[in-house]
Amino acid sequence: MSTTSPTTTTVSVSGMTCGHCVSAVSEELEALAGVEEVGVELNAGGISTVTITSSKELSPSEIGEAVAEAGYLVVANDA
Repeated sequence: MSTTSPTTTTVSVSGMTCGHCVSAVSEELEALAGVEEVGVELNAGGISTVTITSSKELSPSEIGEAVAEAGYLVVANDA
């Protein structure tokens, strides 16, 4: 069994304003297969930066759907 190094993906998310928003987005992203860690740099009322560390590469649609499920919108994805 080979070990691969974790993949880091950074996306910009609009609409988050508080700690509850951060929790909602983190919870949805952490539910994706392979996600190990989610970090959020909250910019209340602006564009927040979300960094996802996973054991496999995540597709932009997977990430977008999880963020949308939490009620927010991915506005940019540098993956």
